Amino acid sequence: MSIHTEDIAKKITISTIKKKKGIEPITMITAYDALFAKLFDKSVDMILVGDSLNMSFFGADDTISATMEQMIYHTKAVCNGAKHSLIVIDMPFGSYSTPHLALTNATKAYQETGALAVKIEGGSERAEIVKILTQNSIAVLGHIGLMPQFLRSNGGYKVRGKDEEDIAKLIEDAKAIEKAGAFAIVIEGVKKEASELITKAVKIPTIGIGAGVECDGQVLVWSDAFGFFEDFKPKFVKRYFDGATHIKKALTDYTTEVKSKQFPSDEFTY
Repeated sequence: MSIHTEDIAKKITISTIKKKKGIEPITMITAYDALFAKLFDKSVDMILVGDSLNMSFFGADDTISATMEQMIYHTKAVCNGAKHSLIVIDMPFGSYSTPHLALTNATKAYQETGALAVKIEGGSERAEIVKILTQNSIAVLGHIGLMPQFLRSNGGYKVRGKDEEDIAKLIEDAKAIEKAGAFAIVIEGVKKEASELITKAVKIPTIGIGAGVECDGQVLVWSDAFGFFEDFKPKFVKRYFDGATHIKKALTDYTTEVKSKQFPSDEFTY
């Protein structure tokens, strides 16, 4: 019983994340399955089951066609692998277009997975939805700036916070989400000067992706950070490992040994 209690004490919670504001940078990475979630667990504060899986896992051109069923399936897998990090499920495009729909889908996500929060894209126009969810005991991670689900309506990926008017709008968005009850906000693709102002304007943590070092934390897509996704590399991505190259080399070694009958040798045979 004491071991179980100790495990619970070590688990990252919403309160843990909120208390890190201005104290300790928050680390966050995406994961889509139990295998990698288990590898990442205890090394990062938060794991996001991002709709980015639609591109890196499923092979689609964007995130927009991801479904609620896909997100729930992958979040279940991640929850099976990670027992320490705080897990967030991305609400896919079209799953929260109205308050009623958002509550229905977020409730389903809570009931069917072990995720502690959902992520919603959008600023002040989504505040009502954030409020509905938080009033129904569903924790919300906001997301402002460059928003992949707005790709088509915005005419592509566009960096935000380039002028005073846009910076003022972003600050307004962040404050609206905070007031609605979000526990933290992802800031994506925003000029670092603007991100710093946003971070100072709210009392909840900000988590940057392509938004500079002044945010309260950082998040990257795991397949970008570790070099497995090769189609393109955004400017803000630092590759900490050349995964694709190493996998290809290992695969070549395997196929060569099979074709030359070096594998399996007696060492690997019953």
